[in-house]
Amino acid sequence: MKKILFILLMFVLFNNPNPTNPSDDDPSVDRHMENVTQLTFEGDNGEAYFSKDDTKLIFQSNRGGESCDKIWVMNIDGSGKQRVSPDHGAHTCSFFFPDGRKVLFASTSHMPGDCPPKPKLPGGARYMWPLYAYDIYTANADGSDLKRITNNPKYDAEPIISGDGKKIVFGSQRKGDFDIYIMNVDGSNVKRLTDRVGYDGGPWFSPDGKKIVWRAWYPQTEKERAQWRECMDKDYILSFPLDIWVMDADGSAKRRLTDNGATNWSPSWHPDGKRIIFSSNMDDWRKALKTFGHNFELYLIHVDGSGLERITYNNVFDSFPMFSNDGKKIAFAANRNPTKPRATDIFIADWNESEYPR
Repeated sequence: MKKILFILLMFVLFNNPNPTNPSDDDPSVDRHMENVTQLTFEGDNGEAYFSKDDTKLIFQSNRGGESCDKIWVMNIDGSGKQRVSPDHGAHTCSFFFPDGRKVLFASTSHMPGDCPPKPKLPGGARYMWPLYAYDIYTANADGSDLKRITNNPKYDAEPIISGDGKKIVFGSQRKGDFDIYIMNVDGSNVKRLTDRVGYDGGPWFSPDGKKIVWRAWYPQTEKERAQWRECMDKDYILSFPLDIWVMDADGSAKRRLTDNGATNWSPSWHPDGKRIIFSSNMDDWRKALKTFGHNFELYLIHVDGSGLERITYNNVFDSFPMFSNDGKKIAFAANRNPTKPRATDIFIADWNESEYPR
């Protein structure tokens, strides 16, 4: 669930995006991305991730007037949209199994009613991400044979499957804090990988399954620690600054890659296993307020923290990036539709390793 800050978009009016195919001398051109194509046109949509054979995307959407997200699959040209989650409950953070025959996602469909009630926004806060009591489910690729593989009264979500199809890494609130866990694909043998007080979320396996990238924030002052305790007690997360971290898949060798005071999040891997793509507002600095703004762009960084490169250049939200497994395409969510500037849609683009698209 790589979904933190998603609801934030409902409160911000963005300007028109940059052109899809600008000229090479345009300083606002997206780097490396060609033929940017919009795939969804209804509702709010996010977290679109490729199947192993790169022919399909699985994503979450409230299309059809739903009050909360359901899970859908579609072909990479946007055709063949099909709902694969139950028709009740909130759903998030979906992913394909490597064989393409099964999917997994987080869901509240085991709870009564449809969409869970949102906690009240704390006084003075501008944004709150509610931590619903999701559990993780698997199903066939058409949505049949639904199976619940976690059973936790708190939040279990953000599942990603290792490339060999044997392990799931996920975020959980099950121990009174928010940490990263790993388990077998049937839900057995759950192990905790992070134990530092604070937020650890959005984990993603490297292509070889040997490393995990994630986002984190750790309170430093007593005021921050008290604020974090309140978040965990009342089941929500505020808009804390986040940094990108990497660790070995057993939880060892933790390394921080960013340290800029911004919100760096939604990380995933380039297929070469040497680079990580993520979303950040690091270049939207509001000097008068001494805060970071709401314009999130995509960035690449090497796994050792070097070679930071900005990919998108516009004045709208870009996030939830994932490369196709062959490295030829990239899918992401953005507010690039000028007729619906507040709506989030799924986009796909060809990936070009040259500096500018040709």
